Amino acid sequence: MKRSLLLYVFILLVLINVFTYAYYNSEVKFEQERYTRVTKKLKDSLNAVAAKLTDANYFSLDKNENAQNYFENSNPDKTILYEKLIPHVTEKLMDFNSNPKGNPYSGQDQIGTNKFIINKVKILNHRWIIVDYSDGEIWGEALLKYFVNDDQSLSFEVIQSLLYQR
Repeated sequence: MKRSLLLYVFILLVLINVFTYAYYNSEVKFEQERYTRVTKKLKDSLNAVAAKLTDANYFSLDKNENAQNYFENSNPDKTILYEKLIPHVTEKLMDFNSNPKGNPYSGQDQIGTNKFIINKVKILNHRWIIVDYSDGEIWGEALLKYFVNDDQSLSFEVIQSLLYQR
C-alpha cells in the first residue's frame, strides 16, 4: 500500500512537472512573439515619424544645400556658417519683441492694449523666414525676407502678413 501510494505520488509529480514545463515553454514563446510584434510596430512607427519629420523639414535652411551654398559662394572671404546663422537670425528677430509697440516684423500694428510679439521662427532658406506671432488673443503668421549685409548685420522686410479670425 505504501509502495502504491509512493508510485501514485511520483506519477502525479511527474505529470505536474510536464504540464508546468509545457505551460512555461508556451508562455516564453508567446512573449517572444509578442516582443517581436511590438518591436516591429515600434520600428515601423519610428520610420513613419522620421519620414514625416524629413518631409516637414524639406523647407528648412538646415536641409537645403542650395541655400547653404549661397552663404559659402556669395563671398569666399566672408563665409557664413549656416549653423551659426540660424540661431543668430532667430535671436535678432526675437530681440524686436521688447519694442513697446510690438515687434515691427509681425506686419501688424498694435490692436488694443496688447502688442504683437513673435513666438516661433522658421528659417526656410537663404532669403525667407516664416514667423508665428500673437498678442495673446489674436494669432497670425508672416513671411519675411532677410538679408545678411556685408558688415554681417541683418536686415528684415515683411513680405506678407495675415491674421487668423477669432
